[in-house]
Amino acid sequence: MTTHDLALLGWTDSLAAELPHDTTPARVARVDRGAAEVLAADGQHHVKYSARVRRAAADDPVALPCVGDWAALTLLPEGRYELDAVLPRTTAFVRGGVGRVSRGGLSGDGQGQVLAANVDVVFVAEPSMHAADFADLGRIERLVALAWESGGTPVVLITKSDLFERGLDELLADVAAAAPGVDVHAVSSLLGEGVELVASYLDGSRTAVVLGPSGAGKSTLVNALAEGRVMETQQVRAADGRGRHTTVHRELIPLPGGGLIIDTPGIRRVGLYGMTDGVDLVFSDIDELAERCRFADCGHQGEPGCAVQAALESGELPERRLESWFKLQREAAWMATRTDARLRKEVQNKWKIIHKEMRRTGRNRP
Repeated sequence: MTTHDLALLGWTDSLAAELPHDTTPARVARVDRGAAEVLAADGQHHVKYSARVRRAAADDPVALPCVGDWAALTLLPEGRYELDAVLPRTTAFVRGGVGRVSRGGLSGDGQGQVLAANVDVVFVAEPSMHAADFADLGRIERLVALAWESGGTPVVLITKSDLFERGLDELLADVAAAAPGVDVHAVSSLLGEGVELVASYLDGSRTAVVLGPSGAGKSTLVNALAEGRVMETQQVRAADGRGRHTTVHRELIPLPGGGLIIDTPGIRRVGLYGMTDGVDLVFSDIDELAERCRFADCGHQGEPGCAVQAALESGELPERRLESWFKLQREAAWMATRTDARLRKEVQNKWKIIHKEMRRTGRNRP
């Protein structure tokens, strides 16, 4: 059985201080319906969740063990381990809108799902649209916002750069403008171009997660970093250079050169969850413009002295970017009403007052 140096897996003194007495630390490498594959000092184990862990997850799906978590294992009398607790997370990449019905009978759209935990770097993999050599800037903005919110550092990777026919530098500039302050790199995993640069973000025991749509070349990049075939890939289509959905689970992989990386399935739905500063960091250029507006509460929708609208009219601010900002702001506010019971109650009371006034005045009559 292969043993593991916990320090190389990211184990720290602060984590050791959180470890319950008489338990064994292990890092979650993969999860599968009430059980997990974990990496411990004495090797890899398949462990089931304790009743305590299952109860915590039933109350809050975010408490469910996920890839990248550090866990406390209890040795049972029969000689096998049980996952008895999840240690506090330093970072967590959480997406919203994955539930159906919550325990209270309300819509579960306000519930979150942790895609990866204790991650230092979030690689946002975005393939070019081969026919036109452009990227989905709106998707990049959304994933980068979630990356900032997770506590990790986002890095955007424009993958499959060997397929570009023209305009790579222009594309990189467009992506950099959509993600201010974020490193942006072109990568060709098949040719090995940019792979060493990506690996440099994982010096020591740092952990990264690769996120992006199906066909973005995430698993091919992981294989290049791992210097071998550790994740399955499929042939890209000749027509558009895109791959089919291959990875069906998230998995933590220690790399031979140091560091760890989490491969993920292609993300189809990425709802915002518990958003506080992530959107503001992605749209720092709009925030800077807003500071020059005449009114502090300017909504940037026609008010006099609006610096944001002025930048839009001059061409300094692309209309697409402002529309994306409005969209993510609305979604973040809506998600807050789903996850914050107090705020949700305030909104309900507000509409009760409005409807009551409409009935009193007869304004809701045809």
